[in-house]
Amino acid sequence: MSTDPYKLAGARARGFTLVEVIVTVAIVAILAAVALPSYRDHVRTSRRSEAQAYLMNVAARQQQFLIDSRSYAAALGTIGIAMPTNVNAAYNVTLVTAGGPPPTFTLSATPKPGTDQVEEKCGVLTINQTGAKTASLTSCW
Repeated sequence: MSTDPYKLAGARARGFTLVEVIVTVAIVAILAAVALPSYRDHVRTSRRSEAQAYLMNVAARQQQFLIDSRSYAAALGTIGIAMPTNVNAAYNVTLVTAGGPPPTFTLSATPKPGTDQVEEKCGVLTINQTGAKTASLTSCW
C-alpha cells in the first residue's frame, strides 16, 4: 500500500484556504496603505532638495556673472547650468532681474500644477541676490 498522502483514499488536498488568502491580501493592503503616503512624501522631499540645489547653483553662477559683466544674467539659458530633469518635471523655475542700482535678481521654483509636487508643504521656493531664501515654512531651506 502507498504512503503518499495524495494517493490515500479520503486524504485532504493540501493548499491555502480562501480565508487564509483573504487575510494575507488584507495585511498586504494595510501595509501598502501605510507605506505609500510615506514614500510619496519622500519623493516630494527629494525633488524639493534637487530644486534647492539647482537654485543655489544658479545663484552662485549669477554672482560670478555679476563680477564678470557688472550685471546679472537676464535668462536662465545665459547662465549655462542645465536644469535637472526631475526639477524640470516638478517645478517651473523663473528668473527675474532688475538693473538697479544695485542690480538684483530673484529665482523662484514653483511646483507645476498637475504634479504631485503641489502637495509639497514648502510651496514656492525663492532665493535672491543677497542669498535670502524663502518658502512657505522656515524649515524648508
